[in-house]
Amino acid sequence: MSAPHRLADIHRLPAVQLRAALRSGELSAREVTAHFLARIEESNPRLGAFITVTGPRAMAEAAAADALFARRHPDQPLPPLHGMPVAFKDLTDVAGVVSTHGSAALDRRPAPADGALAAALRGAGAISLGKTQVPEFGLTAYSENRIAPPSRNPHALSRSSGGSSGGSAAAVAAELVPFAPGTDGGGSIRIPAAACGLLGLKPGRGVVPAGESSGDPAGLVVAGPLARSAADAAMLLDVLAANGANYLDAVGRVPAPLRIGVSLDSPWAGIFPFTPDPEALDALDTGVRLLTAAGHDVGEAQIRYDNRYPDAFTTAWTAGVGAARIAPHREALLTPLTRTFRRRAQQRSAAKLNECLAFLRQFERDTLAQYSDWDLILTPALAQTPRPVGWFTGTGHGDGRWPASEWAGDADGDYRRQCEFAPWSSMVNVCGLPAVSIPVHWTGSSPGAGLPMGIQLIGRPGSEALLLQVAAQLGF
Repeated sequence: MSAPHRLADIHRLPAVQLRAALRSGELSAREVTAHFLARIEESNPRLGAFITVTGPRAMAEAAAADALFARRHPDQPLPPLHGMPVAFKDLTDVAGVVSTHGSAALDRRPAPADGALAAALRGAGAISLGKTQVPEFGLTAYSENRIAPPSRNPHALSRSSGGSSGGSAAAVAAELVPFAPGTDGGGSIRIPAAACGLLGLKPGRGVVPAGESSGDPAGLVVAGPLARSAADAAMLLDVLAANGANYLDAVGRVPAPLRIGVSLDSPWAGIFPFTPDPEALDALDTGVRLLTAAGHDVGEAQIRYDNRYPDAFTTAWTAGVGAARIAPHREALLTPLTRTFRRRAQQRSAAKLNECLAFLRQFERDTLAQYSDWDLILTPALAQTPRPVGWFTGTGHGDGRWPASEWAGDADGDYRRQCEFAPWSSMVNVCGLPAVSIPVHWTGSSPGAGLPMGIQLIGRPGSEALLLQVAAQLGF
């Protein structure tokens, strides 16, 4: 990067190159932090990616990072993410910053301490620029709530950025941060990554100790990276995983030829029959073509899912919201979807929950047995193009061409539309498997034109490095 353009082009640098510039002293943490804060100030009013921006605090942390750089001995290593800007979705506690959880029903109190995810990244030298938009309690595949403007898609502001890590995905896609951690309990990394044209990796169960959720009896939620490339995602995963693996080194190695099974089967199809959009099938065709050209054996996989899955997953997914501490007089401030699923969770017996959890464990065993015929399973990332803002809820606060509809406030219709939008996501969480969303297709006439559409690759336990290698092999 030439000196005259250095500061103006900081946001265009891949995260791996930005880290190298910070570690070499070519860029200071204060220069980088100020640059990204200026971009947030300019873009966030129309994008809605951030709920809270912590500019003065970020600049103070950047000054401390520069002081550490200046006084350290040449042999003293810098923290692995020295001076790197990040943002945390507003389900993650950051000490001294209000965590809204996307809900108007909660008190606005600063968090007393960092949550595990923030502690891991800030302890590695990353600088938090603020908290990003989320749906209420992270429950939905879109990031809209009653406390802040909706998170919009940088590629089309009338469209949603997805959810629940939608604000973080929008921030990365709009180059307001170089990468960001997300959390995924039913698709919450992969859905917004696909909607925003990013690479989103959900690690397998237990790989990342920093996954957070209040009330997650099925062990669905895990933290993972949202990034613009496989290398950038690998660098962030190296810190998130803390298991000694070097994903960044591994990502540059070419994988051996793989057997990849293509499937449109979904555990939701029995209760919510759906037809994928042509654009979703175009993305799948592109993925098949790219993977075949890379030397992999791609064939059709027939997967049979138990039709009891939708009820069992929904029971496990919504168990936590039933236990959330909300004052009775503030229940009316919840969104219709949250209020409906909270009431049902509170009316459900412990025996019913345990029955559903037992079923999901059996579902996991059955599904893993079917997947074992293949090295990877390939699906579209989403069944539809990114939806207009307000489309799921029927509230019509998008671009004015999507008026409020007769199903506004219909929680069950909202949930059905989400399941039809992202029918290949949640079973991956139930099975505890790693999966990656890769943006292989655009709906316009050229790359970067129109709306992004992606594929999902589901790996075997422990295949996070392999998934990143394949993504890199495909040019991401």
